Amino acid sequence: MRVLILSWEYPPVVEGGLARHVRKLAENLVADGVEVHVLTRGSARLAEREVRRGVTVHRVKEKPYPKDLEQFIAWVRRMNEDMLAAGRVLADELEIDLVHGHDWLVAVAAKRLADQARVPFVTTIHATEYGRHQGWVHQPPMSDIHRTERWMAHSADQVIVCSHYMRGHVADVYDLEEDRVAVIPNGIDPDDLVAVDDLDALRARFAQPDEQLVLLIGRLVYEKGFQLALDALPGLIDTVGGLRFLVAGSGSHEQALRRQAAELGLMEHGTFLGWIGDDVLHSLYRIADLCVIPSLYEPFGIVALEAMASGCPTIVADTGGLREVVDHEKVGLRFNGGDAEHLAFMVERMLTDHELRDRLITQAGEHVLRFDWSDIARQTAAVYAEVAPPVAHRAAR
Repeated sequence: MRVLILSWEYPPVVEGGLARHVRKLAENLVADGVEVHVLTRGSARLAEREVRRGVTVHRVKEKPYPKDLEQFIAWVRRMNEDMLAAGRVLADELEIDLVHGHDWLVAVAAKRLADQARVPFVTTIHATEYGRHQGWVHQPPMSDIHRTERWMAHSADQVIVCSHYMRGHVADVYDLEEDRVAVIPNGIDPDDLVAVDDLDALRARFAQPDEQLVLLIGRLVYEKGFQLALDALPGLIDTVGGLRFLVAGSGSHEQALRRQAAELGLMEHGTFLGWIGDDVLHSLYRIADLCVIPSLYEPFGIVALEAMASGCPTIVADTGGLREVVDHEKVGLRFNGGDAEHLAFMVERMLTDHELRDRLITQAGEHVLRFDWSDIARQTAAVYAEVAPPVAHRAAR
């Protein structure tokens, strides 16, 4: 089978978790015998075509994207036009069997290419605009994205999501039958979580040996719920001696979070690192005493998997896909989503109950092995096989 995957990011162009997901999926599909071509965006510095670990990557040169959301949507429209032009040439050259698009950002190009090649269109919905904005998608530009996502979901021959929570969410929001939505979880490769820093020196930058370090990591946007964690910290600092916090990431809510921390008198107790690369991220998991994921909306929870795989105790909100990733009191702890007081209770429990902490670390290390990329690729290839026409039908197109 020959598959064309579209994604707006693919290493070394990395905006977030989507690039990592598509790379690991593509590479493991190749290992499973699927011929994979990825169409993505690039720059003048990157080759237009190259083979990376068996995956043929085709890049369309694009200018840097604007930060303003309305301008960004116009930029996305142009990117799709450019991908469609490049993809038409590829489709004629390759005789592809299926097109797989990732999220609304490439939906138009992916669907049009599938139509031209007369092959099935599969889409993976990693998150929804409806979920990101708690249902407030009635005005532009959010309504534009929501409308594109709905069209994408109904146009696809098969929709893939990362959790059973997302299956119900997508079916409800877009009025789809649930049997049109396949659940295939995200994966993790513990070998990728390589710490590169001197860990003792790195930890000494943020906490003394007798202090405990709480890590908050991810995109600093409202739906990630970091404001709840900040609300929980003042009381914890009073009750748990020597508590420090570390916020790693950037995003549209960063300045609001910094103001909140200052108003709560927290700045002398922690650090905002801003954006960090994967190498530093993997080191942070190993120096922290606890990772807190307080999301209000979370389709899956890859940060939870990474933390657990790194031996970092984890507390997550009892919401969305996080429920499926973290079994309460088996591999981590969950708190009532949106409840800062309950979060504080769980943090204090984790930091003071050393027997519980050690048991959860051990069991979490075994639990994450369930999220194996080779198995995820096999599940994805099975979806492809269900919707793609037999190779023998190519000549009839």
